[in-house]
Amino acid sequence: MREGMGDAQPGIVLGFDFGTRRIGIALGNGITRSARPLTIVERNAPERWRELAALIEHWQPQQLVVGVARHPDGTAHQMTDRCERFARQLEGRFHLPVARVDERYSSAVVPRQGERGGADDHQAAAVILQQWFDETLAKNAAPAC
Repeated sequence: MREGMGDAQPGIVLGFDFGTRRIGIALGNGITRSARPLTIVERNAPERWRELAALIEHWQPQQLVVGVARHPDGTAHQMTDRCERFARQLEGRFHLPVARVDERYSSAVVPRQGERGGADDHQAAAVILQQWFDETLAKNAAPAC
């Protein structure tokens, strides 16, 4: 499922794994189409938007990518709406294009750290962002029918 894929552009891309406690952030390069974990921001911290603004100011991304949670069968659940709201807030605050990626299986690829899952949200964000690069590359390489 492709949700608001957008087209991968050369330049910096930031990816987000929105969670109930933390927001994982990954850094991507549109030329090499590669992603890496960057940082984690506490979601409920009062300075959350200030931290996100500082990251966007520092990295000057051309594109943002948000993972959208879904049930394994693809149907929406409570987190789907929260992820969509977060994506809309990013669009409204920073006036950048925000692509959405189905993140159903990103947590399955990222090994959990510690008893409670640990702080691996930035790694999940890198998986989401890499998925976006891979899917946009495949979409752009597909021959027109």
